[in-house]
Amino acid sequence: MSVLKRFHLAFYFITFTTAVLVSPLVYPSTSSLVLPVASPWGKAKVLDIKYKPQKVFYDLTTGDPDELDNVLDRASALFKLYDSDLFESSIIIIIHGDAIAFFATENFSKFKQRMQRANSLTVGTTIEFRMCNMAAKMMNYSAEDIHGFVSMVPMADAEMVRLQNEEGYAYMR
Repeated sequence: MSVLKRFHLAFYFITFTTAVLVSPLVYPSTSSLVLPVASPWGKAKVLDIKYKPQKVFYDLTTGDPDELDNVLDRASALFKLYDSDLFESSIIIIIHGDAIAFFATENFSKFKQRMQRANSLTVGTTIEFRMCNMAAKMMNYSAEDIHGFVSMVPMADAEMVRLQNEEGYAYMR
């Protein structure tokens, strides 16, 4: 057997032996406590936090219907978490990019249920939708082509900056 092979064998033997002998010292709980492999650190704690209503906006740019559903779900859940407070909470969904097509009246039959849901979120709540007029125009849409529960703002980026810097809104993606 070559010197190099003997060296490798000795190295592996020492490494393995050290790992076996030292592991109960380094991790004493593993030798005395048997935990399920899927949960070696136990279970998570549930924190009972009461959130006060806030002003937030969601940046909606996706063309993926599932991601739109996710944003609608999150905005709705946040409003409920804020105890449906009509005085202190404000949730704005800013629409630009590929998300504009969802809100175009020409696509109503394709996205009917989603648009009915989006519209219903604006009834009796502080949830509102604002669309980038600049981006809509670039996609050949005007205000007349967009559902009536949406308000047009000159530019989504400028509106997000204004909401953060002048109105104290928090940014949500």
